Amino acid sequence: MMNEYSLSSFGARGDGQTDNSRAFASALETLREGGGGTLRVEPGVWRTGPLELFSNITLHLESEAVVSFIPEPERYGPVYTRWEGICCYAMHPCVFSRSQDHIALTGTGIFDGNGLVWWNLLRDKRRRGQALPESPVEQELARLNRGFENQSGGGGGRNIQFLRPPLIQFLHCRDVHLENIRLENSPFWTLHPVFCDGLTIRRLSISNPPSAPNTDGIDIDSCRNVHIEGCRISVGDDGIALKSGAGQDGVRVNRPTAQVVVRGCTVENGHGGIVIGSETAGGIFQAQVEDCRFRGTDRGIRIKTRRGRGGAIRDLEFRNITMENNLCPLVINMYYRCGADISEGFFSPNPQPVNELTPSVKNIRVSGIRALGCRASAGFIAGLPESPVENLVMDHCEFSTDEQSGVSPGESDMFLGIPETREKSFRFLHVKRVECTDVQVNGPAEAFIYR
Repeated sequence: MMNEYSLSSFGARGDGQTDNSRAFASALETLREGGGGTLRVEPGVWRTGPLELFSNITLHLESEAVVSFIPEPERYGPVYTRWEGICCYAMHPCVFSRSQDHIALTGTGIFDGNGLVWWNLLRDKRRRGQALPESPVEQELARLNRGFENQSGGGGGRNIQFLRPPLIQFLHCRDVHLENIRLENSPFWTLHPVFCDGLTIRRLSISNPPSAPNTDGIDIDSCRNVHIEGCRISVGDDGIALKSGAGQDGVRVNRPTAQVVVRGCTVENGHGGIVIGSETAGGIFQAQVEDCRFRGTDRGIRIKTRRGRGGAIRDLEFRNITMENNLCPLVINMYYRCGADISEGFFSPNPQPVNELTPSVKNIRVSGIRALGCRASAGFIAGLPESPVENLVMDHCEFSTDEQSGVSPGESDMFLGIPETREKSFRFLHVKRVECTDVQVNGPAEAFIYR
């Protein structure tokens, strides 16, 4: 019989004031030494610093249990991980597990990252125009991450080394199971598995304010054999994202994300419902997304990459998805601008030399899509002249635009280097072999444009 303990038996108090860091550490170490088991967190507010989980441990949050992470950056010391697609030192995740097997987070309680403090810190740094590392934590990360000034980023704060912690991260783990828990107010990305094999994620509720910066819901990063089902997500960035490393570092690591199923999920708010990229260097393939609903997200199905990101994106299927009030329901954007140095020629309209950092997108199937109230456009597909989108198949789809919306078609996605249009039509640029069967575009005078 596996061991089972309650957190309170280690002297913890769920009064919303006591620092229970030592009690959590003692309980988890006791389970580790005993070969594993379950740690039950009873109802209450249990304040703590960062936690580390080990093999064969289940952390179970009972109803009305809140694990509340103390928002003091100095507590979250450097660990070697991946941050915005680059392997580097970053702040210790609130919940972290590295090179462990058979781990579970269950129950109906809440992990609360108290993100407001972190978001306000970032906003203040941006408001002041901070350009270099300043705080002791930032300076320590800068010392460890030599050459960080030349590393790519997505806009989250790499230039100042304010590498905020994700709420939950599994690194090099196998057989990870998450079910029913609630994740709220993450300092950065919310659930971030990296280099994992065998992930089951069921019926999670993930909630961050729409204005909270870089608070993606689920980021599957260079992982295999992933099943995500029945989750409800409302966040300040992408809802469910598949990633595989950025640029030269991602090519060096060369770990794809593959064999992913996403089913029956609802995403509201945020920048995208199901998102591929923009960290694509290791490749992303063999993913299936079905029976989902994306309401009020900026984009619904979103593939984003650019020159310099690298990676092959292929063999993706999206089917039976309902979308409402998006800016644009279907995007393939190979001119994605965020975090790019525009001086490096990533956004030239002319063909560029093909190399290991040239991304590719092919074999994409979209079926059974119904998108209503598209405010910017019905769809936006933009390949590169030297690497066009190949083999796009759409069947039994309906896209309806909101022609009364004042939103420009240029807001369909975050791009540079592509001429603007005035029509909210479904737009194709640099696409090789597209097949449409029973595809309706309602609203714009011209259903499809090819320029």
